[in-house]
Amino acid sequence: MKEAISIRHNRFVETNLKPYRKTLRQIRSLNLDGLTGAEILARTGCLREQVTRGRPDSAEMNQRLNKLLPEAFALVCAAVRKTLGWTAFDSQLLAAAAMQAGRIAELDTGEGKTLSAVFVAYLQALTGRSVHVLTFNDYLASRDAVWMGPVYECLGVRAACVRQETALAERRQAYQANITYLTAKEAGFDYLRGFLAATPDELVQRPFYFAIVDEADSIMIDEARIPLVLAGDTGGPGAIDPALFRLVSSMQVNRHYRLDEYAEHILITESGNAWLEKHLNLTNLYDPENVEILTRIRLILQAIALLRRDVDYIVRGDSIQLVDEFTGRVIQNRQWPDGLHEAVEIKEGLSGRSHGRILNRITLRDFLALYPGLCGMTGTAWSAAAEFYEFYGLRVTRVPPHVPSCRIDKPDLIYARRADKEHAIAEAIVRRHAAGQPILVGTASVEESEYLAAAIRARGLDCEVLNARQDEAEAAVIARAGRRGAITISTNMAGRGVDIQLEDPASGGLSVIGTSRQRSRRIDNQLRGRSGRQGDPGESQFMVSLQDDLIERYHIRDALPPQYRPPDGQPGQESQTGPDIGSEPIVDPAVAEALAHTQRVIEGQLFQQRQALARYS
Repeated sequence: MKEAISIRHNRFVETNLKPYRKTLRQIRSLNLDGLTGAEILARTGCLREQVTRGRPDSAEMNQRLNKLLPEAFALVCAAVRKTLGWTAFDSQLLAAAAMQAGRIAELDTGEGKTLSAVFVAYLQALTGRSVHVLTFNDYLASRDAVWMGPVYECLGVRAACVRQETALAERRQAYQANITYLTAKEAGFDYLRGFLAATPDELVQRPFYFAIVDEADSIMIDEARIPLVLAGDTGGPGAIDPALFRLVSSMQVNRHYRLDEYAEHILITESGNAWLEKHLNLTNLYDPENVEILTRIRLILQAIALLRRDVDYIVRGDSIQLVDEFTGRVIQNRQWPDGLHEAVEIKEGLSGRSHGRILNRITLRDFLALYPGLCGMTGTAWSAAAEFYEFYGLRVTRVPPHVPSCRIDKPDLIYARRADKEHAIAEAIVRRHAAGQPILVGTASVEESEYLAAAIRARGLDCEVLNARQDEAEAAVIARAGRRGAITISTNMAGRGVDIQLEDPASGGLSVIGTSRQRSRRIDNQLRGRSGRQGDPGESQFMVSLQDDLIERYHIRDALPPQYRPPDGQPGQESQTGPDIGSEPIVDPAVAEALAHTQRVIEGQLFQQRQALARYS
């Protein structure tokens, strides 16, 4: 593909698809669907020989790949038809051609990005070098590797999968495959562990060559500000003294310490300094010789005031398990470093056995930069186009859907009180269930999902819950979510990569209800995108309150008309909502605009954080 493709709308988004449509016509004109399995394998052998013949440098190799792209993609079409009985959509081939050109392809949810990745992965695998398809979570890595496995086998290439629990020997074999499906985090942690290997036998990865990033905006943008940290157990005495933990636990918020504007950092007040110095018998808490005890105090406060059970972590058995902020899933075999994990264990009465320290670390952005070839795909790339270009030098290509969406996106319902919102959500679920419509409810945390599920069951209805506690049952839960009248309550686990099949489209399609707005509009749109896939009917609506965490955390109510503000600037209490505000939704454009404005401001702040991280990482 030629680099000089006109850029419209803005310089980061590519909307002129003429070069890709020309390639599409070349692919369709070959029409290799009649080939036998043996003929497909023979053609793969010929293509592989042509690709590897000549100089191995990346630029010349890429020229050979682009020249052979129409035939290679036509072979994949034939293999897909033979093994799965599908005919690839034009939109899937256009997205694949854009990715081969080094783009982020924006293809609507439900359009079949999983298959688009196969075209590019096969073409790049002809080089004999490693090709990684980096997925949003372990479930999708395993699902896609198994699902597309027959296609790859028909084409004469091997695909494998790496999951968190994959053993060392099996992991090494998976990396030796032509194409490896895994999460970006898992690939990154294996890279970090490679630096700690004592012998060559402990190394599992081949040199990096090409990566296709699924759900690219989440992995490359949202998660880019969070470094991959490899923590290990020191094996020595704990960093956190239980007596110190008990002392710090008695400190009072807003007197001895306070949270910053967005509840992300803790600040010890002057009163708190004096209180600690008195009880610890210290002259000056900030003297250099007291740096270790001050660090531990801050860790304890972080464990107590910032990390929330059933939101940031769950307690399973006698261990603390971290919950991924973006997926809602448990992160296996991970722990917070530098004594923080131990502090959380003590907080939960687990005696504090994890004495972790940082062994190695890297940001996802720096890790992805290790791949000479990089592209991606997602249903929500357009609004992040500037960041894709700034951080990775990649432009976004928008691909029109195969079938226009019929989903109805309803305006938000905004309630003054959280209790009113929760009641309205439960009533909406009851009404839709009575009409036979399947419902997917997207919640912000494990805690909220279980609270809402209890409220639904109290009304005599059955529902499925999908969160970090039930992550192993994900496939079965999703398989039932499209049944007539089904009620599924989920955290972000069902937000991406999930294809819900409708049992009865005549029931109105899948109804998606969001219980709160996320910090990014893209994440909200991903939840909406679970409904109305490939022309199916469906609807989406967010039902929020002025006491939601996002609104309280970012002080949205301070920007609202006076009747919606809490008196004395104290948010979050039921009694503080004015008497003129009833239990019905608020009908006021100023309130809706304040919510939308806040999301834009938060997105800007997160962008600035990622810029700072990129400068100093």
